[in-house]
Amino acid sequence: MTKVTAVSDSHLSGVAIWRRIADAVRLDIVGGKLARGDKLAGEVELAERFGANRHTVRRALQALAAEGVIRTEQGRGSFVDSAKRLSYRIGKRTRFSEGLAGQASELRRQVLGTRLENASASVAAALGLVSGAKVTRLDTVSLADGRPVSRATSWVGYRDFPEFAARFAEEQSTTAVFAGLGVSDYVRASTRISARHADAEETALLKLAPGAILLVSEGVDADVDGRPILYGLSRFPADLMELVV
Repeated sequence: MTKVTAVSDSHLSGVAIWRRIADAVRLDIVGGKLARGDKLAGEVELAERFGANRHTVRRALQALAAEGVIRTEQGRGSFVDSAKRLSYRIGKRTRFSEGLAGQASELRRQVLGTRLENASASVAAALGLVSGAKVTRLDTVSLADGRPVSRATSWVGYRDFPEFAARFAEEQSTTAVFAGLGVSDYVRASTRISARHADAEETALLKLAPGAILLVSEGVDADVDGRPILYGLSRFPADLMELVV
């Protein structure tokens, strides 16, 4: 089951006006209203649209230009300049390498670390554990042709898979680790997709400009008997990736 949650105006009420303008233009591009090479409305028109002054609009456009989303040509205006986004398909068997197959020459994953921790209420609920139960946490960044395209955090129950961290250090593959631990196959049991601004850590790891929007995929994987075995949060730069459900 997949649920999609949008970013509401109320959520943005405390965000600086220039950033809200930048987000609105960015979402016009992500949503397909503007394509690569299209000319943006002028500063006066954008100022009227958002009830802002031209200085505020100019700051928003400067932020988008710094992020590589648009380019500004002297005397001509601003144009969409973001590259074609990669499509990541979220299906019954969601695997990063398969989801981006044929769209990049090189796909690799960088492990930021693993650790044992007490499950939060949300992690415990997703994995069918009691709150505070021991879980193994895995943090990674995935890259396509050297460009960071995903920041992921995954949790598995320690009682069921005490060797997960050690085996992952050797295998570097969740699927291979589960296979070695007796889970021959697993499927996506549920997915929830939302959008939000990147925090400071995500901005740095994914090499984003301040104010960038992330698509967040929250998923639970289950074995063939329907038992939850992995809970994960994956964050994708909205300007680089689109999620196909």
